[in-house]
Amino acid sequence: MGMVGGGIGAFIGNVHRMAARLDGEIELVCGAFSSDPEKSKRSGAELGLPPERVYGSYAEMIEKEKQLPEDQRMHFVSIVTPNHVHFGPARMALENGFHVVCDKPLAFDLEEARILERLVEETGLLFALTHNYTGYPMVKQARAMIRDGMLGDIRKVVVEYPQGWLSARIEATGQKQAAWRTDPDKAGMAGAMGDIGTHAENLAEYITGLKIAELCADLTTFVEGRLLDDDGNVLLRFDNGAKGILHASQICAGEENDLNIRVYGTRGGLHWRQQEPNSLVVKWLDKPMQVYRTGAGSLAPEAQAHTRIPAGHPEGYLEAFANIYRNFAICLRAHLEGTTPDPLYTDFPTVSDGVRGMLFIQKVVESSRKGAVWVKV
Repeated sequence: MGMVGGGIGAFIGNVHRMAARLDGEIELVCGAFSSDPEKSKRSGAELGLPPERVYGSYAEMIEKEKQLPEDQRMHFVSIVTPNHVHFGPARMALENGFHVVCDKPLAFDLEEARILERLVEETGLLFALTHNYTGYPMVKQARAMIRDGMLGDIRKVVVEYPQGWLSARIEATGQKQAAWRTDPDKAGMAGAMGDIGTHAENLAEYITGLKIAELCADLTTFVEGRLLDDDGNVLLRFDNGAKGILHASQICAGEENDLNIRVYGTRGGLHWRQQEPNSLVVKWLDKPMQVYRTGAGSLAPEAQAHTRIPAGHPEGYLEAFANIYRNFAICLRAHLEGTTPDPLYTDFPTVSDGVRGMLFIQKVVESSRKGAVWVKV
């Protein structure tokens, strides 16, 4: 793995590195860790990389790695930069024959996202998007139960992602993570909806197997002086006729990362919360409530395959993140060897999921700007 971004002081870069290392499938061999070449060098030294494999820019990294013998060069690029620096390195990596793992959202806008999707189709290279919440075993259990018809026909989906960390204008204090996420030149056209609303959208479509067909959105910027939305409420219509509600907010004072989803069918409903990720609550129309637990009882093969330790030993955010990287590594090894990977491990978000996310952002903003009208997705 070569990494773009994630240098000294970065948050998500270290999360990616921990997730990639967890299963011993991936080794970090090079990086361009900052737009500041000196900071990139210091970051590489802290990570124990040889100086000649630490680069001053992503372009230099991709060009020089391509010149190395095949058994020495990186196999793929992991992009962990702010939104406006996703497209450039992803495009260059694909054009030069390197596979890609990219943080979400996929790109700065929908046009960039569609260019990347076309490149992946043309090159046949692997592309993973780190919508890491899909890596939780109980999320995969919920998906399997709905796919197998256990809940009946899906009628209602309620997905929420409340946070409280942007309840005050901390971007004005120099808080780095807040600064770029609230800057339209770096984050794109949406704030909370682009940052966490896309996680909620992706989770709803992943678990249910449905697609959002229409939406009606109301975005608000509550904190005075902020340039992007910090709260949003969206009504959803799915392609099977189901209705839904999506709420994403970063001004819910006191909330941490309470991503949660409820799905209701004709036979029963389920509820999953990211802050209690090892439990999946299932409520039936005509029998007692059940609680499914990670590693315990008879679970779907997908849930079992993405559980590492015995029941009662909590697995959480890093393990779910690592499931994305492990699955990507297994598929990449099969790609390099010309073999077929086990279907249980081909499940990770793709460039097409990223395009769905960018389309969602665009349509949410369009709907809200037009006065919360219904728009087709």
